[in-house]
Parts: sequence; structure tokens; C-alpha cells
Amino acid sequence: MAVKTDIEIAREAKKKPIMEIGAKLGIPAEDLLPYGHDKAKVSQSFLKSLESRKDGKLILVTAINPTPAGEGKTTTTVGLGDGLNRIGKKAIVCIREASLGPNFGMKGGAAGGGYAQVVPMEEMNLHFTGDFHAITSAHNLLSAMIDNHIYWGNELGIDERRVVWRRVMDMNDRALRDIVVSLGGVSNGFPRQTGFDITVASEVMAILCLSKDLMDLQKRLGDIVVAYRRDKTPVYCRDIKADSAMAVLLKDAMQPNLVQTLENNPAFVHGGPFANIAHGCNSVIATTAALKLGDYVVTEAGFGADLGAEKFFDIKCRKAGLKPSAAVIVATVRAMKMNGGVAKADLGAENVEAVKKGCANLGRHIANTKGFGVPVVVAINHFFSDTDAEIQAVKDYVASQGSEAILCKHWAHGSAGIEELAHKVVSLAESGAANFAPLYPDEMPLFQKIETIAKRIYHADEVLADKSIRDQLKVWEAAGYGHLPVCMAKTQYSFTTDPNVRGAPTGHSVPVREVRLSAGAGFIVAICGEIMTMPGLPRVPSAEVIRLNDAGEVEGLF
Repeated sequence: MAVKTDIEIAREAKKKPIMEIGAKLGIPAEDLLPYGHDKAKVSQSFLKSLESRKDGKLILVTAINPTPAGEGKTTTTVGLGDGLNRIGKKAIVCIREASLGPNFGMKGGAAGGGYAQVVPMEEMNLHFTGDFHAITSAHNLLSAMIDNHIYWGNELGIDERRVVWRRVMDMNDRALRDIVVSLGGVSNGFPRQTGFDITVASEVMAILCLSKDLMDLQKRLGDIVVAYRRDKTPVYCRDIKADSAMAVLLKDAMQPNLVQTLENNPAFVHGGPFANIAHGCNSVIATTAALKLGDYVVTEAGFGADLGAEKFFDIKCRKAGLKPSAAVIVATVRAMKMNGGVAKADLGAENVEAVKKGCANLGRHIANTKGFGVPVVVAINHFFSDTDAEIQAVKDYVASQGSEAILCKHWAHGSAGIEELAHKVVSLAESGAANFAPLYPDEMPLFQKIETIAKRIYHADEVLADKSIRDQLKVWEAAGYGHLPVCMAKTQYSFTTDPNVRGAPTGHSVPVREVRLSAGAGFIVAICGEIMTMPGLPRVPSAEVIRLNDAGEVEGLF
């Protein structure tokens, strides 16, 4: 029998009206703003009413470094949420929204897979409720108002060479990384060099994800540093008088999106992905609301634990006062073999020695995550080609690291295939073993924070940075930004800055080529190696096969 694709499975879903899903959580119908019959936004007034409630347990799902073999972090997040509900816990899934860039590029969507998906899959992976469009519009409104201010006399004295606010769009387009604007004569303004980032990397995205409410959102927007004067004093978004209008554009986008899993359990989908060039977590407002509404909240952070989990702990949890009770690290036998040197074309053949060799990458992530004081369990996301000997090799290795690995078959069997992991997560969370603490204190100097992440998480020997970068960090410290955490922008494929280096390397260097201040979001971005904040499309982008079939249905999404 042919195996059904993710989109075929999603299309057969027996969805319940979104009002019924809301009712499961005690959300009144009048506090849900429906987008069709199967998705809705939750009102700010209802969210405000939850503040006095006790929090449930927060579970983070993270992973090893991604490989072409596949890991299935979102699939496991959704499956675990269903599994916890199956064993009688009131659990809510909190995941991130999908960017159009990877959907039409190479990574695919962000709704899970198989029988562990959030639906409606097609809408989630395309325009959804328009949140990313609102973020794009708000960001680019500020861009337009900066250039307009300069055009009409530049009352603030902006140094046109020091405008640091770029433009964004939610698509991979390498041609827009570096551009010149305002060509064509006097009526078009003053020419200057700038560029585009992908919307997910926008500071506005991070602000939306980290804001507690609309008032906090507007204050953070006003704090954005957009440019500098000739004396190097900063010009803020509030100086341009764009913050209020931007908040208006983001008013609805700030409301979390409620949808459902294939098993009709509630899921909040809100905020941006991309833990390689952004902080890569779903919104604080969605997570905190879910913690008030459920016994367990299962959330994810992007890419491997070296990126997403580190930022979840050091940025999101630090800023929002969250205390995770347990972490799940997702791994696959196939990925272990690839880390052990097996080519993708040969992954179907049993190779226990390669599995053992590749487990070093998993071991590094286990140790790193435990270093935050959070107990860890490993989820082996099952593939049909896995053999008993290979699975046992992973289990034995994880046991040697002081944790347990559990085989999970949620892709094929939904919640029934992940019950064992659900019970283990409950056991860890209820044990009280978690003693969460961030990696570094607020008062640590900025460059030392970068070094701490590089040495303790990436196991690098040193951080390479020009004097100009070190001096810039000192300037920001003098300006009162020294307490901010650091958001590392680095390849997701390796602990190093070289995407081709797998396993658990040591003795390498981390070159920092640029630092950016995200004063409104509340962190410093350190751009490492050759990572780009505007990705490009691959040689054969997914867009080539995405189409409408004769029935008007979407084909090619995954």
C-alpha cells in the first residue's frame, strides 16, 4: 500500500469547528476572532483575564543539528502534545508560523508531518492569518518614513551613511541582499546603500514575539534604533514618529492563532521561525497564555539545540521569566548515520558503526541542554528503514550519557505511537528535577557573552572579531545596552560556522563578521561566518513543483 503524503493526510482531517476547540480551553466564542471555520485569533481582553491563573508545565522540544536525512522536530512537538492528551493530561501545543521563504525554497513547511500535524496545513504554510504580512508592512512603513524624513529636510540630522534600518520581505531573494535606493534624480530622494532581510529576521518580528501586550509592543517599537547622526548619537523609531502607526498595523497580528491537531487538540501557532538568523521561538504571549490554560505546554525552538534551545533559554525564558520543566531532544537513526559519515543515498542500509560514530552530535546536545539545569529525554523519531540494532545503538549511547532514548512512531500512528514518551515527560516534569538557569548573567560584558556561547555551546577555542566589532560592543555597553542577551546568527548545520562539519567538533574558531543592535527586541545580534539574513533559493526550489490540481487543491507543499 502506498504511503500517504503529509498533504494527503492533512486533507483527510476531520476538523472540528474552531469554536469547539476554543471551548475545550474555556475560551468564550465572543473572545475568538474566526478566520474561516478552522482557525481563530484569541482576544487581548481574554488573555489579560488569565494573568492570575497558575502556570502549567513547560516542555521544550529541540533537536540535533539538522541534516538532509530529516529529524522531525515539529512533528514530534505535535505528536507529544497529542500523546499527553491521550494519557489524560490537558496539553496545548505552541509552535511557530511558517515563512514563505523555505516553503518555496527547500525546507518545507512548519505544520508537522504524517499523523502528527497541525491543520489547516495548506493555510498555515501559506498566508495563514496574515501575521507575517502585517510584520512586513509595519517594518517597511518605518523604512519609508525614514527616507521620507530625510527627503523633507532631515530635521533630526540623520547621517545618511549611518541608516541601519534595512527593508524586509517574506521570500528568499539573494538579489536584494545589497541594493542602492533612491536612484533617479532629486524627486526620488538621496541615493544610499541598503538591503533586504527576510521578514523572519526583522526586529519587528522579534518584538512581536517577545512583547507581553500591545502597550509593551508599542514601547519596544519606539525603542528601535534606526540610524545615527554625525556625532553618532542614535535616532529612534519614536523620533521618526512611526511607532504608533506600526502598532496599529500589528494590532491583530499580536493576537495568538488557535488551530487544532489532527486529533482535534488545541494548538497555538504564533511567531517566527529561523533560529539560525533570528531568535527562533514562538511568541511569549502564546506560550504564557497556554501555560494558564493547560496542564502541559509543548513548544519548540528552531533547528538544533545549539541555536534554538540556547536562544529559548537565554533570550525567551530570561525575558519572559519562564521556567521549563523538561526538554525533549529529537534525533533519528538516519541522521546519526549521516553524522557518522554515511551519504544520503546509502542511509537505507544498516550501519550500526556509523550510528555509534554519529551519536557524538546527539551527546553534545544532551550535555548542553542539561547545562541549563533542565532534565532531558531523547525522542528517536522512527523511520521505516531503521533496524532494531541501530535503534538499540542510539538507546545504549543515550543511556551512557545519563538520559533515556524512547522510540516514537507518531508520524505513522499519531498519539498512539508516542505514549511512552508522554509518560516519561510527565515523570520528568513532575519530579521537580529542573533547576533552570541561563548560560550567563545579565551583567557579563557583551563580547564575553559571545565567547561564553561559542566555548560552552559550540565548544570553540576562540571567537575572532575585528577591533571595530569589539569597540562597537563597548559603545553599546556605555549606552546602557550591556545587560542585553546575545542572539547568535550562525549556520544551523554544524556546531562550527562551516555547514559541512558534522558531528561534535572541538578546537575551532567562531568568526564574528558583524554585530547589530536590536534595542526594541532587547538583544544584540552577532552574525557569524557566512550566514545570510536574506537566504537564497536552491538550484531547484520547491516552488517548481507547488501547483493547483484539477480540483483546485494545493499540491507540492510538504
